[in-house]
Amino acid sequence: MGKVKVFGFWASPYSRRVEIALQMKGVEYEYVEEDLQNKSELLLEYNPIHKQVPVLVHDGKAIAESLVILEYIDEVWKCCHILPTDPYERAHARFWANFIEDKLMHHRIKHAFVSKGEESEKAAKEIEELFELLEDEIKGKKLFGGNDIGFVDITATIVALWIPLIQEAVGKTILTREKYPLLCNWADELLQCNVIKHNLPDNDKLVAFLRHILCQTYE
Repeated sequence: MGKVKVFGFWASPYSRRVEIALQMKGVEYEYVEEDLQNKSELLLEYNPIHKQVPVLVHDGKAIAESLVILEYIDEVWKCCHILPTDPYERAHARFWANFIEDKLMHHRIKHAFVSKGEESEKAAKEIEELFELLEDEIKGKKLFGGNDIGFVDITATIVALWIPLIQEAVGKTILTREKYPLLCNWADELLQCNVIKHNLPDNDKLVAFLRHILCQTYE
């Protein structure tokens, strides 16, 4: 099927998505860790538009943007479907993945957890509304993909791991088990899956990194 290479960054939930998908499919790949303060010429060549990780290079051809890469992986390697085979269910999964992507962009997280005053309150309210909708969507299901990890579960690893660790890093809590018990139970279930557990960064290391990034003077 051709050589596979992933350009990523250890603390990025976006590049971790790609590795999870490849390992679910049993695809062998070479991983290239990027220094985001000093990006490699290859990364800039492969992703000249956004100049960001992740980038998947398959047989010399580059694909950027994590959700696009997940769909590509699912189409090329047919085993262990990430997206549902039913057209309606597939569209439904794409909707929720895009919803999570739009609502939990980095600047919104930073605004909710680090900024002050009205800006912080507005961003926190937006994230709370997202959690409420996800709480309703996961009702009656073990995972968003049903009994198996799917497209939405992989996309939502940012909710399962990064959000709780951001809360620990900055000392502000929005996602709680009292308010969102079903979403927290989903996160517990997801984080126990081997393919997820083995593809996530060390908690202490990630908390230290997040504290450094998010607790800098907010501009």
